[in-house]
Amino acid sequence: MALLLGVDTGGTYTDAVLVRDEKEVIATAKSLTTRQDLAIGVGGAIRAVLNQSGVAPEQVSLAALSTTLATNALVEGQGGRVALIYIGFSENDLDRHGLKDALKGDPALVLAGGHTYAGSEAAPLDAVALEAFLQTEGPGVTGFAVAGVFATRNPAHEIEAARIIQEMTGAPVTCSHQLSAKLNGPKRAVTAVLNARLIGMIDRLIGRAQDTLRDLGIEAPMMVVRGDGALMSGEQARERPIETILSGPAASIVGARWMTGVEHALVSDIGGTTTDVALIKDGKPAIDPAGARVGAFRTMVEAVAMRTTGLGGDSQVHLTTSGLAGGLTLGPRRVVPVSLIASEAPEVVHAALDAQLRASTIGEHDGRFVRAVPGVPVAGLSEREAGLLARIGMHVHPLGQILRTRMEHGSLNRLVDRGLVQVSGVTPSDASHVLGRADAWDREAAEKALTVFARRRVGSGDMVAKDAAGLAQMIIDQLTEQTALTLLESAFSEETESFGLPENELARHVLMQRALAGHRGLVAMQASVNVDVVGLGASAHSYYPAVGERLHCNMILPEHAGVANAIGAVVGRITMRRSGTVTVPAEGKFRVHLESGPVDYQASGEALNALEAALAAEARGAAEEAGAKDIHVHVERDIRTAQVEAREVFVEGTLTVEASGRPRVAHG
Repeated sequence: MALLLGVDTGGTYTDAVLVRDEKEVIATAKSLTTRQDLAIGVGGAIRAVLNQSGVAPEQVSLAALSTTLATNALVEGQGGRVALIYIGFSENDLDRHGLKDALKGDPALVLAGGHTYAGSEAAPLDAVALEAFLQTEGPGVTGFAVAGVFATRNPAHEIEAARIIQEMTGAPVTCSHQLSAKLNGPKRAVTAVLNARLIGMIDRLIGRAQDTLRDLGIEAPMMVVRGDGALMSGEQARERPIETILSGPAASIVGARWMTGVEHALVSDIGGTTTDVALIKDGKPAIDPAGARVGAFRTMVEAVAMRTTGLGGDSQVHLTTSGLAGGLTLGPRRVVPVSLIASEAPEVVHAALDAQLRASTIGEHDGRFVRAVPGVPVAGLSEREAGLLARIGMHVHPLGQILRTRMEHGSLNRLVDRGLVQVSGVTPSDASHVLGRADAWDREAAEKALTVFARRRVGSGDMVAKDAAGLAQMIIDQLTEQTALTLLESAFSEETESFGLPENELARHVLMQRALAGHRGLVAMQASVNVDVVGLGASAHSYYPAVGERLHCNMILPEHAGVANAIGAVVGRITMRRSGTVTVPAEGKFRVHLESGPVDYQASGEALNALEAALAAEARGAAEEAGAKDIHVHVERDIRTAQVEAREVFVEGTLTVEASGRPRVAHG
């Protein structure tokens, strides 16, 4: 008998589940995610699931972790301070593929060097300029990204730059060629920058999770879910945290398939921060061929084809004041629900809300609070940011007491982006408490906060809502509407036929909206989502029935929908993929591009076989290192040829090798 422990660390809750022999869920548990020390939440969930099941720690055969923290961080714009070393490119290339947005004002050095398409050196690496940059910009950087032109053809300059950086700074370095074998340098650079930004956060999570397992007496190996739903070792995830983006959502799809057996369905997973939608087709989730998209960024990471939107139970509620009627929007930023922060600091929160309710005028920051997050490394702050962080300290404060000038708004946002500070405000979770759909936290505080918010004025001069209950229903209705739009966009994006408009416009088109409402005039219109939808997440049973009604579709809500990610974490497989290319730099010369540099052969078949052997050894080795057993290797060859004078000529060959197996477990 194998007992498998799955843990999912989300933005609000950490879930744990015990599965027996990959067949039966025997216990589930939840604990609040504790960002100041993730081990507290992880440990709480694991202890609860062990106590509930009566399983001794030493009986656990395998532990697996999925997390939405990397996804949430990118959606919310959080992470450490990074620096990009951009080798062989021009300054103009910093504007391509959103690279400047990914850097968010962090330093970048455009450096001479790089290689040609054929893998030969285009220009010498300017090591002197790199060393000078590191002396001035290195302090305060938590991770470096290195991207060289045509580095996937020859990574020598990336490797040398990484060596110099590590010798001078000791900081972790991400080389773009290690993340993708594809061309497109700016896009690889974006991926490397995001990886470098996540390294500190994911390293802390995995390290503390491993510490917690040991402290609890669990000696089983720990796996981490990748964005494509496959498993890798904790050590591999620490080196390549970018591969954990969409880890939680990917695990949820694996879990949805395991729980329901669906062959063809949309899966929609609502968490505290995001809603993630993907299509299961023929029993398998599709892999996005263009690379995972998270928020505004398109990466080169292989991941489940998924639409991730900043919409969750803890999404910030915004008032739209334009127009006479006004309205509400949710997200994309997550805030701490007032009902939750009140359960942690009741005196401060209730005293502030009571004072705001007594006031004759409405303050700009009424109903909002702020607190610092202890334990996050502080580096690279401006004087104003450092002063604001010191003023906040380790206590909960009404936001209006902290922000003294308009200039401090920007400083606060940057502290939130760095994960150093959390803001609290009204959320759908608070609305659920007011309506009696949830009772985990402080309902009275939620009601006071919504009453304060309801007094705000829209364009007509009227209040947003007459009372807290009215506002709460407006918030839940808005969540239903935005979730329905997200599902419609996902459905349109998977349609085989083009409708001539972007999917976001199609979902909001007046004809689609009237058809969903069942318009009957001179023209009769009706529309529905023509596939089952599997609703996942702790709040799925509360929110998703209304979404099913809005879209006129069959909504499946599995028994363990709230811990689908944790289930998916332990029923997945270890899969390692490696890709490489054979090019023709000159007639009769076939070049294999390897990590160690280019190698030439006289025949295409000989070159392809050499590349396949190298990639298979690398993929199998990575799978074994991750703890896989019974490894199966699958090879795909994509050969491009051309007709030249009535004969077929080899142009280029790309090989992808996949090594896959189940994790090795100890049977108790």
